[in-house]
Amino acid sequence: MSDDRAVNVTVLEKSTITPTLFRFKTSRPDGFRFQAGQFVRLGIDDSHQSGERIFRAYSVVSSPYDEFLEFFSVVVPDGAFTSQLQHLAVGDTLYLNPESFGFLTLARYQEPTPQDLWLLATGTGLAPFLSILQELTAWENYSHIILAYSVRTHAELAYLDKIAHLSDKFGSLVESPARLSFIPIVTRETADGCLSERLPTLITSGKLEKQAGCSLNPNSSHVMLCGNPQMVDDTKEALKAQGLTMNRRGVGNIAVENYW
Repeated sequence: MSDDRAVNVTVLEKSTITPTLFRFKTSRPDGFRFQAGQFVRLGIDDSHQSGERIFRAYSVVSSPYDEFLEFFSVVVPDGAFTSQLQHLAVGDTLYLNPESFGFLTLARYQEPTPQDLWLLATGTGLAPFLSILQELTAWENYSHIILAYSVRTHAELAYLDKIAHLSDKFGSLVESPARLSFIPIVTRETADGCLSERLPTLITSGKLEKQAGCSLNPNSSHVMLCGNPQMVDDTKEALKAQGLTMNRRGVGNIAVENYW
């Protein structure tokens, strides 16, 4: 569906996390559907070019069952889109392509479900994993969920309150829920309770597995990656060196999103 069929959505909430990170909620159009882990295309009117409308891909943070849509954004210096989006205010209008996109969903894994689910994110790549963890599929189908979230500074660790309550909120709805291990990673400063190296390095050294108390195993692990392209590429190679394979046609361990 082309962007020229976009519908209006209204900004309901906005909060600033750091000068370059913010989160916001919009209204959800009647009948709009998506799967946890998917992304949408959001648009704004370009204030610098009258009549032009710009669209960008955004993973959805909120659950498929929420009555609103939530998003997590970074401000790209001199970016045509986010340099304007950062000035959003409650009541402003955005545009939503009324189609959901992407395959970073648990449905892509077709073989019998392994024991552990690894969700590896940098920055705003956390968004689809929060959506996945806000429905019951992951809690029902896995024994252990590992959420590893890497940022540059401690201030950039967003959604910590939400993450802290996921097990209580969703695990309580399942008879034998998965155990959630949250591993925060801060790479450019020292932060108590956080690992400090890049995800590929932590995988190669075995530190990530040690922290999780779980092995990355081709026979028992599903791994999903979302974040900056360099992290995704490097982490894929580190995982392949462990014997894991890319997920194709529902078979394999490693899943990534391709919207860059």
